Order: sequence, then C-alpha cells, then structure tokens
Amino acid sequence: MKQNITISLEKDLILKAKVLSARKRTSVSKMLGDQLKGMVDREEQYQYAKRKAFADLGRGFHMGGSIAATRDELHER
Repeated sequence: MKQNITISLEKDLILKAKVLSARKRTSVSKMLGDQLKGMVDREEQYQYAKRKAFADLGRGFHMGGSIAATRDELHER
C-alpha cells in the first residue's frame, strides 16, 4: 500500500531533480522511492550478515585435523 509523505527540499534541488527525472522518463517520487528502498534493503542485508557472523563466531569453526599432543607435552621445556 502506498502512502504520500511531505518533505522539504531546497528549490534548486527540486528543479534539478525534476529535470533529471524528465530525462529518465520517471518521476521525482519514483526516484526518491527507489533510493530509499535501496538504502533500507542494504541496511537490512547488513544487519542480517552481522547477526549471522556473530552467530557463526559463537559456534566456532572446525578446521579439521586433531590435536595429537597434550597441552603439557606442547609446553615442556
């Protein structure tokens, strides 16, 4: 469901945005919506990756192999 919002921008920026949107054959509203959606999507992807990375760190990683010596054997002098 779409909903309108009101924003305040500098007049020069509005004029340039209208020219740019006309060149792209779209609307200023669509350009702003696409940019905001991209920002929100990137933030959501970042947060997901961050949660996954912390979960992976909590579980640890098995790198294969095994320890053949005891701690004491490794630290003998």
